[in-house]
Amino acid sequence: MEIAVLFGSMTLLLALSLPIGISLGMATAVTLAYTNSVPLIMIAQNAFAALDSFPLLAIPFFMLAGALMSYGGISKRLVALAEAMVGAVIGGLAMVTVTACMFFAAISGSGPATVSAIGSFMIPAMRAKMYDDDFAAALTAAAGSIGVVIPPSIPFVIYGVVSGASVGELFIAGILPGIIIGFSLMAVSYRVAKKRRYPISQNRIPLGQAFREAFWALLVPLIILGGIYGGIFTPTEAAVVASVYALIVGKFIYGELDFKTTYDAFKDAVLVNGATTFMIGLSMSFAAFLAMEQVPAKICDWMLSLSSSPVVILLVINILLLIVGCFVDNISSMIILTPILLPIVTKIGVDPVHFGLVMTVALATGFVTPPYGANLFVASAVSGVSMVRLSKAVMQMIAAMVLCLLLFTYVPYISMALVWALR
Repeated sequence: MEIAVLFGSMTLLLALSLPIGISLGMATAVTLAYTNSVPLIMIAQNAFAALDSFPLLAIPFFMLAGALMSYGGISKRLVALAEAMVGAVIGGLAMVTVTACMFFAAISGSGPATVSAIGSFMIPAMRAKMYDDDFAAALTAAAGSIGVVIPPSIPFVIYGVVSGASVGELFIAGILPGIIIGFSLMAVSYRVAKKRRYPISQNRIPLGQAFREAFWALLVPLIILGGIYGGIFTPTEAAVVASVYALIVGKFIYGELDFKTTYDAFKDAVLVNGATTFMIGLSMSFAAFLAMEQVPAKICDWMLSLSSSPVVILLVINILLLIVGCFVDNISSMIILTPILLPIVTKIGVDPVHFGLVMTVALATGFVTPPYGANLFVASAVSGVSMVRLSKAVMQMIAAMVLCLLLFTYVPYISMALVWALR
């Protein structure tokens, strides 16, 4: 009955359009009041205890780094480099959008941030070249999902904190899958562009010039991953280094960060991080109550009773994650579901790092699945295209991402080869 009250009240509050964090906190409070077995102060205690974590400090600093690079002119130089690389292909601007999102993903660690930074340039550019509005916005939203797969990735940090898996190994595991998702979206773009006869990108700057201008931006992932695996700093310290580096490059090399733009970047990072931190804290309280009621163990036993086949269990888990991603935020889903699902997959021999990659890709697909789809909301705001039109246009991109998810699930070598080589 307690679990029915917990999930029932959470579903009702989400249906009333309350924010995720508030819904989780209120659902936990209602359930505790109903049971009378645990004091309500448990919510605050667990929330503050969960946030008192050094690895979680990586989240605000990666957000700040992404904001500084967006305001500091780095995103538009990455777009120019992408255009010089793939702009000559049929549907060149669509290819540029995906490639630029892949570059920016290696900086921001956030899906919505990637959509906002790249979409503000590329959606108007595609519209000016007679691309359909709904396709341009849908592609940007889907490509923005790569932002949580290619390192650095905020969901990888969350998963590492909750599961105890190495954040550095999770970063490495996301490199090749992120690239594969990008190429799959390019394949969709090529097919659509050829069918609708979208034009080839014109007025591209030479590749050498574009590379020189974007050189300082391209150093960011090398600094982050090289520093982590070189033993120079931890992922959290890498986030701080990335923020300082972004500030120096934007201010002294590109000269586009003045007092106002720096203030705007810090303000954006603070606002987004405030909402994210609030949500993480209450999600941890929700997850703590689940653990108290032994819900993860019960669900684990139930799922293992359905089938002993790893293929079937992983398929069921993927379907569950895709459904949850339609309604619940990526970070909250990661915190709540990791303690439930990780014991199941470890019993069937799945590496926790591999499962973290699979879980992240599945929930990243939720960024573009209606009705929640955070990336869809950002793309709709940037483009002015309605959610109804966006939801229809994005279906073919979702299909490509689901195929990639199944590939990563059943061929662990794709994500784990680099990890195994470095262990």
